[in-house]
Amino acid sequence: MAQMNMQQMMKQARKMQEQLLAAQDKLKDVEVSSSAGGGMVKVTATADMQITSVKIDPEAVDPDDVELLEDMIVATINDALNSAQDVANQQMSSLTGGMNIPGLF
Repeated sequence: MAQMNMQQMMKQARKMQEQLLAAQDKLKDVEVSSSAGGGMVKVTATADMQITSVKIDPEAVDPDDVELLEDMIVATINDALNSAQDVANQQMSSLTGGMNIPGLF
């Protein structure tokens, strides 16, 4: 009887692993975006932590204040990546029932 339970547990573990891999694969299709400076800098990322686009309004390019543009770009990228991580965590958590699985993310 214990053998049967072990086989069932292994089957469930494989199924969960397949579901997690499928969910991770889908993260590349989920986009998030962020903007700064009233929309002068826009960044789009996927939930698998890839930046897919950076748009900069020409009015944001001030040769006398390049530092401000650099700061807006960094802030916008960080915000987009934080949003991407939040989406990924939510999707993975829904599959794992909130269990923290080391090495998953």
